[in-house]
Amino acid sequence: MIKNRVSSSSPASLLLSMAAPRSLVVDTERLLTRDEENNLDSPTGKRYKEGKFPLSRWEFAAALGVFVVFSIGLFSIYLTMPAAEYGKLKLPRSLSDLRLLKDNIGTYAKVYPAKFILGYCSTYIFMQTFMIPGTIFMSLLAGALFGVFKGLFLVVFNSTAGASSCFFLSKLIGRPIVNWLWPEKLRFFQAEIAKRRDKLLNYMLFLRITPTLPNLFINLASPIVDIPFHIFLSATLVGLIPAAYITVKAGLALGELKSVKDLYDFKTLSVLFLIGFISILPTILKRKKIYE
Repeated sequence: MIKNRVSSSSPASLLLSMAAPRSLVVDTERLLTRDEENNLDSPTGKRYKEGKFPLSRWEFAAALGVFVVFSIGLFSIYLTMPAAEYGKLKLPRSLSDLRLLKDNIGTYAKVYPAKFILGYCSTYIFMQTFMIPGTIFMSLLAGALFGVFKGLFLVVFNSTAGASSCFFLSKLIGRPIVNWLWPEKLRFFQAEIAKRRDKLLNYMLFLRITPTLPNLFINLASPIVDIPFHIFLSATLVGLIPAAYITVKAGLALGELKSVKDLYDFKTLSVLFLIGFISILPTILKRKKIYE
């Protein structure tokens, strides 16, 4: 077997490689650890070797159960609203939808703040869990209705809770499917992540702070490549604050906002990448010191 040398790379670049897959030829025997060999004897491993669909009935039922519980919860909250408000509810897909939603439910949010916040949080977490696009509009809505500080708290809390929920859902059903479809590539990425376990927090902070990768992809890919949850949670909780602040603050001037693209102009992107660079600087300096 011809063994190709794989150049040393950071977990950030590994996740970037997953976002844009390339043809990789690796020595799978070298990367296969004892734990991975034991995993081949697990139910998922056996299903992979036998060519069967990788999800067991329990895993499929658990994933479906999560979706059903979320749906029932949202429907129950929906039923508590006054009948007059039913027709005004709609997930915003554009700034015009968002402005209309803000005008329609602004009074309801002031009269019934607890009910509205419960519904808002449930909807935000549901969208994050099942990777439904449009949470940026929910973040803008938080700024428009609650102001910077309260809106920032709501967005960071919901983003972290939703990302964590997506993490565990991906670990439950996403990882077996990826292992079934691309086992060699998955073991390669897992091995590379394991080599840099002590630097993962810095890399994850960089990815969260900067718009290098979509947050939905990070939520989905992290458990698949064995990013520990405590690192994922810490990086998410801290790393989302700068972008959330920018979005929530923009919600205060919702009427003047012409496009979502205006949120991230050159100046804003420069600030985010500067903060991201500061978060990863200790790792770069440490690596440079080692090489010297």
